[in-house]
Amino acid sequence: MSALVDAGLLADVQKFGAADVSACYSCGNCTAICPLSDNDGTFPRRLIRYAQVGMKDALLGSKELWTCYHCGECSDTCPTQADPGGFMAAARRYAIANYDRTHLARTMYTSPVAGSVIAILLAACFALFMYASHGAQSTTSLNLFGFIPEPLIHNTGVVVMILVFLAGLAGVIGMARGISRREGISVHDVVGSRAALARSGRALWSALAVESLGQLRFRTDCESVQAEQPWYRRRWFIHASTMWGFLGLLTATILDYGLALVGIKATGTPVPIWYPVRLLGTVAGLFLLYGTSMLILDRLRKANRAASDSTASDWTLLVLLWITGLTGFLIEIALYLPSPPAWGYWVFLFHVSVAMELVLLAPFMKFAHAVYRPVALFFYALAGDKANAAR
Repeated sequence: MSALVDAGLLADVQKFGAADVSACYSCGNCTAICPLSDNDGTFPRRLIRYAQVGMKDALLGSKELWTCYHCGECSDTCPTQADPGGFMAAARRYAIANYDRTHLARTMYTSPVAGSVIAILLAACFALFMYASHGAQSTTSLNLFGFIPEPLIHNTGVVVMILVFLAGLAGVIGMARGISRREGISVHDVVGSRAALARSGRALWSALAVESLGQLRFRTDCESVQAEQPWYRRRWFIHASTMWGFLGLLTATILDYGLALVGIKATGTPVPIWYPVRLLGTVAGLFLLYGTSMLILDRLRKANRAASDSTASDWTLLVLLWITGLTGFLIEIALYLPSPPAWGYWVFLFHVSVAMELVLLAPFMKFAHAVYRPVALFFYALAGDKANAAR
């Protein structure tokens, strides 16, 4: 079977932050020491070799690319200091850019100035668009949706979600096709029989619940790298806190709108702290603020290999997440103050604008990991289950 060779592949991946892995002579040290490497996932050596010889399709269609959590053991022990862990992180950015048909992800990752300008302008456009339809600021109560109409926010959010869904779906389809070709997995292997459906169900549970939400291999197999840290400072918990926080806030927002649709509670009205949706949003917001704050501090201190390899796009994502969490709490405080503060309206406008921007840019920055990693983990589990069944 022939394969197309891209002679400029390694140079292109380096634009996304990779070290010069041409020093790698495939000694196998990185594969031997990686706590996640196994018989079905001999990385990062194999992926480095793909880049060196220009096998672009093999690199983009590799499920192992997304199973790495950048613990840094391979880079710390590399005899040629080729930084294989940094290469894996850059290759994931490169993959996100290639899955994206708009080329926005490539701009965000490879042009820091242009990416920063896009982020600022996008937030400003959302804010001006919302403010153009603003109403009066009530002085008797903090009527946020009297200031920025709720239907405008809802309809804009629906449009943003549709765009994000289409962009993400196109990327996932391209990624899934590449991995399935590499792994020899057909549609029949996924849904073609009762046994295939059972395997797919187990793989889906492993990818979503066990690995993505539960962080099992990050917690256990990579634990030796984090063992000297207290549990609340370990990378897996900080990573999980950020993800749990964002998903929890998204769920609380959807539930809040759902309750409004059935007439149980008007969107944005004050409720007691123990109200289920309010409590979910508060806990999720705390997780998000903690996770993003610790990620930012670790990057400022260069506390680990992953933190040392940050790009401007990574910083943009963290800042947007942190601002979204902080302004959300400020709005809650403003709602429960005895007299409505004028600043509450402007914080609300800022919060909505940044949140819209965050969701819109999700498929084009590191947050795309939240979609691509579970897909790769699904194929990883499915391939392993299929191999076991064949034995």
